[in-house]
Amino acid sequence: MTALLEVEDLRVAYGKIEAVKGISFSVGAGEVVTLIGTNGAGKTTTLRTLSGLLEPLAGKITFDGKPLRKIPAHKIVAMGLAHSPEGRHIFPRMSIEDNLRLGAYLRNDKDGIEKDIQRAYDLFPILGERRKQAAGTLSGGEQQMLAMGRALMSQPKLLMLDEPSMGLSPIMMQKIMETISALKAQGTTILLVEQNAQAALSLADQAYVMETGTIKLSGTGQDLLHDESVRKTYLGED
Repeated sequence: MTALLEVEDLRVAYGKIEAVKGISFSVGAGEVVTLIGTNGAGKTTTLRTLSGLLEPLAGKITFDGKPLRKIPAHKIVAMGLAHSPEGRHIFPRMSIEDNLRLGAYLRNDKDGIEKDIQRAYDLFPILGERRKQAAGTLSGGEQQMLAMGRALMSQPKLLMLDEPSMGLSPIMMQKIMETISALKAQGTTILLVEQNAQAALSLADQAYVMETGTIKLSGTGQDLLHDESVRKTYLGED
């Protein structure tokens, strides 16, 4: 499968502290790839670097055949890489619909934007029902739906999701995972960072286990789901 995203020997530091220590991985078109690991493993730092929010110390990032280093974040979005960040970062005083429209700020195709807003409402009916409400009135899970819908409004070639189930109830977490599964079925390419290793590995075509800034294990989602060390460390099994 052709790699849409290739990361080679990526190193990222905060001051003198190296948070990502030379990792390499790829994401093929149409795949769901997940990064799992404990807090502080470097997963969020990796996504922030890919989206242009952090400057790497070293390494090569290639997206859709083009190098990403030194490219501003807004131009990376325009190239087709969208990032739904940890913590959601919606605009609470703006309406749900206005939040969605902000995700399409680089687009000029009015008809296409309207179709994609409707697509977001089809994916997340609760957003459509409350489209004129202030986004801050939504529950945590509904805000996560809005953050994902906003990211999709840029028509990304690759959607990066950072901890989409964090802080959600089990029922809402299941809804978010079902949505990711539906996006996968539609052919959306996804790079997923997720604390719920069981759910992430069940969805993933390929998976990477990160520990203290390095990749310790890699394989298919099913392979790692049944790996004894992964089951003990990340799935809570003896």
